[in-house]
Amino acid sequence: MDDFLLYALIGGLGVAVIAGPLGSFVVWRRMAYFGDTLAHSALLGVALGFMLEINVNLAVVTSCVLLALLLVTLQRQRFVATDTLLGIMAHSTLSLGLVAIALLDNVRVDLLAYLFGDLLAITVQDIYWIYGGGALVLLLLWRLWDGLLAITINEELAQVEGIPVARLRLTLMLLIAVVIAAAMKIVGILLITSLLIIPAAAARRLSRTPEQMACLAAVLGCLAVTAGLAASWRWDTPAGPSVVVAALAEFLLLYSLPLRQAGSRA
Repeated sequence: MDDFLLYALIGGLGVAVIAGPLGSFVVWRRMAYFGDTLAHSALLGVALGFMLEINVNLAVVTSCVLLALLLVTLQRQRFVATDTLLGIMAHSTLSLGLVAIALLDNVRVDLLAYLFGDLLAITVQDIYWIYGGGALVLLLLWRLWDGLLAITINEELAQVEGIPVARLRLTLMLLIAVVIAAAMKIVGILLITSLLIIPAAAARRLSRTPEQMACLAAVLGCLAVTAGLAASWRWDTPAGPSVVVAALAEFLLLYSLPLRQAGSRA
């Protein structure tokens, strides 16, 4: 197997394993639009990385984390509705990123690779970022699993029981920001949230507990990455969108099966 294909497979599987459990929370808490907003800010992080001549991955993580903190702060002010705020931030940060990249001199940026992903261009350094950041995300998720489930089921009841709702909510947003930064090169800025949402939504069909859904989402994500990469290699299709199409095929297949949902908690 060629090195670039092996790197693509290793990197893609790493992101799928991370995105499965976290994507389950995105589905349960209906945070898809929040994920899109963070994803769009990633392009601004790319531009800042080139402008400041720092590691692009670090710049993207920093940009997404800062936007998540800004969103939380502005949500508390309640001067506009949350969906309006997310819409403003999503399109503004994407536009700012495009304008900043256009102003860069002597720097050629492959915009299509960032917008739609370039799975076959993953480097060893990217793999270190994916697995290093992913290990941190999965460790925090494991430690905070019960609390995150409690605030997902009922925030008011969780607060009465003494669970730090605001801190857990902020932590979840920051974890999503890190995963989006790691997944940007896999499926691109415009499709990142699909890798979080579609495998988790498909896993919901087969799961009876939240833990089952988180594990199945990771497995389905890995299958989608493998199938998408194989399709890209076989038919010369864009790798990132091919992964999303494979995930969509899994979703449609599972929801076409006559399975019973009785007893499901997920």
